[in-house]
Amino acid sequence: MIKRDYYLNRMIHHMWNGEVKVITGIRRCGKSVLLFDLFYEYLLSQEVQEDHIIKIELDQRRYYKFRNPITLCEYVEDLVSGKKDEKFYLFIDEVQLTTKIIDKENGGIEVSIYDMLNELKAYKNLDVYVTGSNSKGLSKDIATEFRGRATQIHVFPLSFEEFYSHVGGDERKALDIYTLYGGMPRLLALTDEKDKKDYLSSLCSELYVKDIVERNGIEREDILNDILDFLASQISSLTNPTNIANALTSIKNEKVNSTLVSNYMQHIIDSFLISMAKRYDIKGKTYFKYPNKYYYTDIGLRNARLNYRQYDPGHIMENIIYNELLRRGYSVDVGVVTDRTSGANVQKEIDFVVNDADKKIYIQSALQMDTDKKESSELASLILTKDFFKKIIVRMDIPHNFYDDNGIFHCNLIDLLLGRVELF
Repeated sequence: MIKRDYYLNRMIHHMWNGEVKVITGIRRCGKSVLLFDLFYEYLLSQEVQEDHIIKIELDQRRYYKFRNPITLCEYVEDLVSGKKDEKFYLFIDEVQLTTKIIDKENGGIEVSIYDMLNELKAYKNLDVYVTGSNSKGLSKDIATEFRGRATQIHVFPLSFEEFYSHVGGDERKALDIYTLYGGMPRLLALTDEKDKKDYLSSLCSELYVKDIVERNGIEREDILNDILDFLASQISSLTNPTNIANALTSIKNEKVNSTLVSNYMQHIIDSFLISMAKRYDIKGKTYFKYPNKYYYTDIGLRNARLNYRQYDPGHIMENIIYNELLRRGYSVDVGVVTDRTSGANVQKEIDFVVNDADKKIYIQSALQMDTDKKESSELASLILTKDFFKKIIVRMDIPHNFYDDNGIFHCNLIDLLLGRVELF
């Protein structure tokens, strides 16, 4: 079993904090294994009795009746009430599969799983953990229904460090495999390349797309697929719904509405399949509305969307770095600085402005800097900030890390991904 110590330690840290622990992430990224296997085994190692761990897996047929939140709540209450001296743990998998129902016994009000979880949370002898795969309901309900009384733990597909801890061997060879197939945990059980590609393709078409269509009542599945393909081909590039709508209009020979595209893009983001990075004016300290950058949550899924036809190592590297920074819990934006040296205002980009509470660093992703022109281009935007925050260029063409004469830290990609360098 793959160790997910980062997430496991976070769950252990938040035990019995009086809040519902909500474990979010794209489907098949390992949320259920984290909760029902890794955390479960941890509890057993702490001498928690098996019958004091209540497990409800809402995507399994035998638990379908618990999609009714009142039925679920009454079942759990029967197990824990009247046993104040005993500690119980409740695990609910895929909580987004529950339905809202009318409570006829209490004036016909509408009841959701969040109402019931708030009720269960009142039991001092019960510690509650749920998983969910869609942010549309989860993130908004965490903010409104729980009102600051929930702890969110977001799980990503395997990082390169987690992947490498399992496969071992030559680091560069392992990275080459990772940049092609990504970090969906199931892949580690597959050895045949065709099986890996078939698995990722089936996740895209049979799971994620169908899930988005069914959950949001999508009428134009063809446009949804076109958007996913477009974003896959444009990772790390600036774009917006209008540009995408214009491109699809040209391809499909029919008018594609930009509002429709914008709505579909939001559904994709809500499913955790893609993340959006906003552009931030470093000097003006304001955000731009459009255009933004979009990154796939897993690079293997991105490659599968394009049937492995568009292998762009520079953009793939940037996508992997972005995911790694998010995984570590940082806030990440795309930086914009204005170059006024030539008399004209020219906007230049810093790939990532990374914030950790009150600390900030700048990161530039550069596959290689093999010419003076390329080096000057990569360094220019960092130098233009004219501040004292740490500046890093992540590269693949250097054998060791070093600081240059401008005080900019040049970092090898593998060292970054394996946690060998301190960012802050």
